[in-house]
Amino acid sequence: MKNFEEEYNVFQDALEIPKPWYVFHNELAKEENTLHIYIEYQSGAEFSCPNCGKTGCKVHDIQDQDRTWRHLNFWQYKTILHARMPRVKCESCGKIRTVVIDWARPGAGFSLLFEHHVLSLMVEMPVAAVAREVGEHDMRLWRVFKYYVNKAMENIDVSNVTRIAMDETSRAKGHKYVTFFIDMDTKRLIFATTGKGADVLQVFSQFLDSKGVLHSQIKEFCCDMSPAFISGIEEKFPNATITFDKFHVMKMVNEALDQVRKQEQATQPELKNSRYAWLKNPENLTEKQGSKLAKLKDLDLATGRAYRMKLSLQKMWTKHPILSELYFDEWHSWAIRSRLEPMIKVAKTLKQHKGGILRWFVTKMTNGLLEGINSLVQATKRKARGYRTADNFIAMAYATVNKLDLIGIS
Repeated sequence: MKNFEEEYNVFQDALEIPKPWYVFHNELAKEENTLHIYIEYQSGAEFSCPNCGKTGCKVHDIQDQDRTWRHLNFWQYKTILHARMPRVKCESCGKIRTVVIDWARPGAGFSLLFEHHVLSLMVEMPVAAVAREVGEHDMRLWRVFKYYVNKAMENIDVSNVTRIAMDETSRAKGHKYVTFFIDMDTKRLIFATTGKGADVLQVFSQFLDSKGVLHSQIKEFCCDMSPAFISGIEEKFPNATITFDKFHVMKMVNEALDQVRKQEQATQPELKNSRYAWLKNPENLTEKQGSKLAKLKDLDLATGRAYRMKLSLQKMWTKHPILSELYFDEWHSWAIRSRLEPMIKVAKTLKQHKGGILRWFVTKMTNGLLEGINSLVQATKRKARGYRTADNFIAMAYATVNKLDLIGIS
């Protein structure tokens, strides 16, 4: 009898099962490589009401079927915990409810210790790799991961948010996008949703409503010149001003420059293989690209004129705010008279968004942080070889960008 008690005390101590629960039986199924541990509650045990919290509730009845939970392996054996769950009838609230246990979340198929173990792996490895490592289906692990991510995100304080940067990123092939909303002051990803149209602003406004944040509290947005983003902001956040991302502005000018190069290349074979020499900033050129650009700049090329326009607009961001509007107007006048159709077209577009472009001199807001976040998220996606659903992608983005301490969540 002593050996029998000692055998169960080992499991009792190792599992840290609190009273009135205790380990009363175990079975080792070697052919399944599985250890089954059976847990029971002491006769006459009383529990707290899961509904109102009143203590001292007696057992009303007990479920016939075992509930099971995957636990950390004991030695080399996969370990399954078994228990029949009692229900209590509360004299205070009159409800009959199944008791809440200490070793697992309600409705979970894993023990808390097992969940914390796989979470520690999932922050370092792709979920599919973790699933192979522990011998579970990845969908079950994703449910655990998303539960803890959502719980962490529920606790993020957005009560003081006033400045938002937003941008879309690709989550999968086939024009499937997710839009990120970043609090520019805390650098946190506070919200993400599928799509990249005006409706994402509607969903974001509903998120703020759920947090008790007034729309009028948001004073500034930074985004690209997407008409959908602009219309969504103007409709849902009429008190906010928009700063157009200066990197997006220069991207548009670079695209116009490249169109000029492509058009001219048909008659100027010297321009072949020179694309990056024109698009890169001078300080970022390789020695070979720098040498090629030096030779091309001496030629009377339309591409060379477009290149000088690009460099000129780039200098605007270094000017004093008082001079910025005059500088922009002079640049616009130059581009309009250039007789280079792509440069004329981009100049007209920038003129239409002049206020938001020059707003940078007041807010200094850019999407540079978002570009870095996008790179981080895309690198994680490539490592995982993609994500099956948008929810998985968003959950991993929250955890990665915000460096969530999932294991510390109770």
